[in-house]
Amino acid sequence: MSEPVSTASAPHYRWGEVCDGWHLLRGDDLSVIEESMPPGSSEQRHLHVLARQFFYVLEGEATLELAGTIHRLPCGKGLHVAPGLAHQMRNESTGVLRFLVVSAPKSHGDRIAAPHDEGV
Repeated sequence: MSEPVSTASAPHYRWGEVCDGWHLLRGDDLSVIEESMPPGSSEQRHLHVLARQFFYVLEGEATLELAGTIHRLPCGKGLHVAPGLAHQMRNESTGVLRFLVVSAPKSHGDRIAAPHDEGV
């Protein structure tokens, strides 16, 4: 039987030395993660071979580079990232960024580093 979940009860992990993630749902077919990024932090640019993802901003403003295009996502906005498209999440704002990452299938173990495109 399912139980309610929150960042207080979900498994926590640290990434990029200063960022946090919580596995709200951890299945092979579907993953839901809440992440928190302090100002000035970023993840490495990468792509997923199988996983499609949806990033949804809960707090702050995200800068999500997707296949060479910069998207500014304020609170309440989201963006789909199809498999095979290089992307990078950044917090270029002065406040904390909190967002959901929904992946199908799970993205862990399906990540390939991607070089930066020209002009990005």
